[in-house]
Amino acid sequence: MSMELELKNVHLRSGDKLKVKGEILHDAERFQIDLGCDSNDLALHFNPRFHDDTDGTVLVCNSKIAGCWGDEKREIDKPLQRGSDVKIVLKLSGDVFEVELPDGQEVQFPNRVGMDVISYIRVAGDFKLTSFKIC
Repeated sequence: MSMELELKNVHLRSGDKLKVKGEILHDAERFQIDLGCDSNDLALHFNPRFHDDTDGTVLVCNSKIAGCWGDEKREIDKPLQRGSDVKIVLKLSGDVFEVELPDGQEVQFPNRVGMDVISYIRVAGDFKLTSFKIC
């Protein structure tokens, strides 16, 4: 039972935070949080994958410009586990995105496209969203 939340015409600027809370499904393979101006132009595609590695999660970050994916940045990580309740905080800090994970660990991904206003947000996949806040 995967879900999807898609928001258009939002106004997330440098310094703003997006807080996403929810439960990673027990049989999760992956979920994603996308920030950009539409589904074909994403400054950040945050995509934890649970099927790639049995010892932990592979965190994949990428960008998409005019429908074309860039080079993936991959990190093996432990704080995201199937069946767990999590809070993930995403922050646009000018030339970099900061993603704070549940254990306080932070993943950084460059703002490759230099997007200074995020107008599109999508949360999708094997994730039960319980709270969503822009602050």
